[in-house]
Amino acid sequence: MSITTLPGLTPGTTWHNWSLSQEAHPVYTARPTSVDEIVAIVRFARENSLTVKTVGAGHSFTAIAAGDGIMLDLGGLEGLRAHDPATGRVSLGAGTNLHQLPAILRPLGLALANMGDIDRQTIAGATSTGTHGTGHAFGGLATQVVGVTLVTADGSVMRIDETTNSELLPAARLGLGALGILVELTIQCVPVFMMHAVERPEGFDEVLDDFEARATSVDHFELYWFPHSDGVATKTNTRLPADAEPHPVSAFGEWWEDRFISNHVLSLLCNVGRAVPALTPPINRLATKVYGNRTFTDDSHDVFVSPRNVRFREMEYSIPRAAVPEAVRAVRKMIDDKGFRISFPVEVRVAQADTNWLSTAEGRDAGYIAVHRYYKEDYEPYFRAVEDIMLGFDGRPHWGKLHYRDAASLAATYSHYGDFVAARDRLDPTRLFTNPYLDRVLGK
Repeated sequence: MSITTLPGLTPGTTWHNWSLSQEAHPVYTARPTSVDEIVAIVRFARENSLTVKTVGAGHSFTAIAAGDGIMLDLGGLEGLRAHDPATGRVSLGAGTNLHQLPAILRPLGLALANMGDIDRQTIAGATSTGTHGTGHAFGGLATQVVGVTLVTADGSVMRIDETTNSELLPAARLGLGALGILVELTIQCVPVFMMHAVERPEGFDEVLDDFEARATSVDHFELYWFPHSDGVATKTNTRLPADAEPHPVSAFGEWWEDRFISNHVLSLLCNVGRAVPALTPPINRLATKVYGNRTFTDDSHDVFVSPRNVRFREMEYSIPRAAVPEAVRAVRKMIDDKGFRISFPVEVRVAQADTNWLSTAEGRDAGYIAVHRYYKEDYEPYFRAVEDIMLGFDGRPHWGKLHYRDAASLAATYSHYGDFVAARDRLDPTRLFTNPYLDRVLGK
């Protein structure tokens, strides 16, 4: 088969992810619009000894989507494919972006059960990397997947759900792009709902001393600690019925808090702190006084999601939820001891234990600690120091965020790691879908 017989396959160009932390130089790129096109590309790649990687919105900070063979943009496979009113399940094209979901789901009276605070990702990319929100009784996005359709390395189209190839579902829900090319996902949705949001500045010790109760007594709780300060910003979201009276943030309030303070001012402060690191501590102490003090009620998607326009690099670790206060305090001590000047807040969230084999919450209720650095700053010394702390709590790194772990160390913290590798051997024995990142975290 020649390249001229493959619609949409073009010479590759340099690819960068959103944070500019990764780049790739594929031989070919393509934006397929049908499953048949993907099957043809897979066969072409196999015949020509090329790897195939899919890329969504590029919001992973790791090189999980980078490829030097053929890179597929799945944006041509988007939108609603099927809807079952009796079960509240919808099937979506793998390239559907999360920000498209309100327009798709609201007319059906449906919503995602939980989300993170960014909605630029594709549904396939978000679930495949273990993206999550917060909530002690809610799992990550992959737990909402009840079925997938993927193209495997031999060009077959495989359905995996509760009745077909069900033994593979705990692997395929969160597959790292290592098992095949996702073309469709079936999601268990919930009836549309509203949320009441309370955002408050509070004290570091006050919140951490009561963290377990704070995290488990409400639907959704998270906090942001500003290094070099004694302040945290807390966010508490309570789920309400769909007919609850909305009290949204005013247009000016939304612009001021979510766009001006959280993006424009943050960008300015990051650049000031980078130029004059000594200014970072007083800037952060000021931020604790002016950031996050409001109450509102709105549609769940609009409460979950906030605009994130300032580029940054991120590491996030999952640890047992009960260990969060000790771990956050250890991060604080490390920052002080090493003299780091950190402008971005440390984010803390929680999630319910689940059964997906490579989920960072597999088998245990999870607490998440995320650290960030402005994209123009050197993140590695800080991230490595944080990772050293998280290893002491049996930490598991978010697959789409920066870390330094390898297959040997990761296998020790996942009880079903061997099962996942066996599934990979079954579906991609020749490693058509691999790349250096997957070789590092899964082995060759």
